[in-house]
Amino acid sequence: MPHFVYILASRPNGAIYIGRTEQLRSGVQAHQMGLSKHTAKHNIRHLVWFERHEEFETSLRRQRSIKRWRRAWKNALIAEKNPEWVDLSNLVFDLD
Repeated sequence: MPHFVYILASRPNGAIYIGRTEQLRSGVQAHQMGLSKHTAKHNIRHLVWFERHEEFETSLRRQRSIKRWRRAWKNALIAEKNPEWVDLSNLVFDLD
């Protein structure tokens, strides 16, 4: 079963949340519906980056690694594949 590491944002260069899940679509939808206190409080609802991993351990290591990065590195990671910081939620429906 695939595992996903993802970044949600409130707006370009705004507040972000870094998460990991087996079901990207339902995970993102939960944040968008305000079911997470942190993302609801900061209006973090836009999926701006994600990557797929085949194993739990690699996804967990990647998530923990990215969380420790400097903010400029996180912004660069997002901008590399999504320079306009557009919401990628519509792309996740076929990934789970």
